Amino acid sequence: MTRFWLLAIAFARAAAADRVHRDLEFARAGDVRLLLDLYLPESVEGPVPVVVSIHGGGWHGGSKERSPGLDFTRFGYAVASINYRLTGQASFPAQIHDCKAAVRWLRAHARDYELDTERFAALGASAGGHLAALLGTSADVAELEGDLGNRGESSRVQAVVDFFGPIDVAEWYRYKKDSFAALIGTPLAGNEARLAATDPRMHIDPRDPPALIAHGGADTLVPVEHSRLLHEALRRAGVSSDLRVVPGAGHSVTALNLDTEVRAFLDRHTRRQ
Repeated sequence: MTRFWLLAIAFARAAAADRVHRDLEFARAGDVRLLLDLYLPESVEGPVPVVVSIHGGGWHGGSKERSPGLDFTRFGYAVASINYRLTGQASFPAQIHDCKAAVRWLRAHARDYELDTERFAALGASAGGHLAALLGTSADVAELEGDLGNRGESSRVQAVVDFFGPIDVAEWYRYKKDSFAALIGTPLAGNEARLAATDPRMHIDPRDPPALIAHGGADTLVPVEHSRLLHEALRRAGVSSDLRVVPGAGHSVTALNLDTEVRAFLDRHTRRQ
């Protein structure tokens, strides 16, 4: 291999490294460092829209390294893949506090990375879908905001993509008792208000951002009815919502195969016209 090609490869690798900023600390919750990875598009012309990607894992597992939406940089989006405190570290509302803290931190540091502060989308799958939906509906809910820094910045997002997130939390508690018991804190008695606050429908108002909700018709982990309930509640409130149920698909973003639809939705709601 010639010296020219060796230099070209080295330059390409250096350029790629410049576009990925790993383990950025966006907040601290006690001794817990909250981190995100920021992926920037290859060519940046002016401030770019941001996809806040939230991993699944039943609120007790998963990580930012295995988050949906990481490849949307190829469409000109910055993607911030975030971690949040899992149920082994803290109970609800810590998880949504952390997601909101990440959004505020990204806005506070927008100039550093050429991010568009007015064009944020939340995207998540399963437990991450639940948190993305909750980010969308709870922008002005003080008790879900938390106090993890940058309170002068908004945690509001302009679009939501929810892949098969559990929504009807009371029903989910009966169906998957262990997961939600850990999320809200046990025993259930005395925690009814916390249980209710986890439901994105409890916070809906007409100013909420448009949502794309997707669910596999053969999902046996989170029943498709959860997505239908959120979709109907948003529509009743006058919020734009598009529900896609994919026949035969299970609990898998890959099986849904909706990248084209998701990109069109994001372009429509987070691109400057």
